[in-house]
Amino acid sequence: MGLDLGQRRTGTSETRDGVPLRRGWTTGACATAATKAALAALLTGEFPDPVEIVLPKGERPAFPLARTALTQAQAFAAIVKDAGDDPDVTHLAEVGARVRFGPPGSGIVFRAGPGVGTVTRPGLPIPPGEPAINPVPRALMRAEVEALCAVHRLAPDVEISIEVRDGERLAERTWNGRLGILGGLSILGTTGIVHPFSCSAWIHSIHRGIDVARASGLAHVIGATGSTSEDAARRLYPELPDIAYLDMGDFAGGVLKYLRRHPVPRLTLIGGFAKFTKLAQGSLDLHSGRSQVDPGFLLALMGEVAAETRGAVLGANTAKEVLDLAAGVGLDLAAPVASKALATARDALGDAPCRVEVLVTDRAGGVIARAV
Repeated sequence: MGLDLGQRRTGTSETRDGVPLRRGWTTGACATAATKAALAALLTGEFPDPVEIVLPKGERPAFPLARTALTQAQAFAAIVKDAGDDPDVTHLAEVGARVRFGPPGSGIVFRAGPGVGTVTRPGLPIPPGEPAINPVPRALMRAEVEALCAVHRLAPDVEISIEVRDGERLAERTWNGRLGILGGLSILGTTGIVHPFSCSAWIHSIHRGIDVARASGLAHVIGATGSTSEDAARRLYPELPDIAYLDMGDFAGGVLKYLRRHPVPRLTLIGGFAKFTKLAQGSLDLHSGRSQVDPGFLLALMGEVAAETRGAVLGANTAKEVLDLAAGVGLDLAAPVASKALATARDALGDAPCRVEVLVTDRAGGVIARAV
């Protein structure tokens, strides 16, 4: 009987409409459980189901097996990843481990099976040429392998090949190609647990994007809030390679705070008027659930206006409505918003040697303001 993973998720503080959201498991946790199950079968002839592992903070989740195969030479076990209530592209993906014994003295060796990518660029936690299995999942798998081999009084000379069904297709919806991870997905996770809408994975990807750009010697990176603004930046800077473009989304702080510690010479922030109004107000998280446009702030930037316009601005429903009202009375509101957003960015960067510019776009991707 498989264990209902939902029974093992407690203590989460995230809610939706007052209902607690389920946590899930990372690809690294699933790969570790699959590895332990496969090695146990290779050693004993039996697959533990469910299979329990120990996560970095001491949690002991158990995972039901979705598929198994055993021969004298190797064992295979697979687990269907449950990401809980997080909108994860790998939710319900099958993560498998194929395990065999290696030559004496070979130690634990990791391989990229079908659907798992290979690192091809410097700057990531794993060097080029290695399978895209991050350090914490490697450590988790290594610990389980060493423990099992110790019980059976064997040297841990084990080859572990991790695979993800349809991983190459799923990777097209990730940053892997831009980061130089080719052939499939990365096996990720630092705690083993996916927290719904925690945004940590996105910010982690931003940081790795900066690392890759720095390791490649790039002097200019782009932080764009979305595809429309990124397309606008590509038109302005057609000479920049893909790795220069950081899918910043709402996480301006994720870009700026990391660049403060790991600077590049030049940064362009580009996004829509509403998003960058929040940045101008001092918010580094531009998500609508965590920061809002203040019409009073925009009104102050407009200066003296007629009472009728003032009332319309304060009663506006959207930033775009205020922008149009300003244009209607002959005021360029995008320019002061860009200047204020630039001030926020510079403050977040501190004394880092990083020259920053801010570009504000309209909904069609046209640049309507620039501040440097």
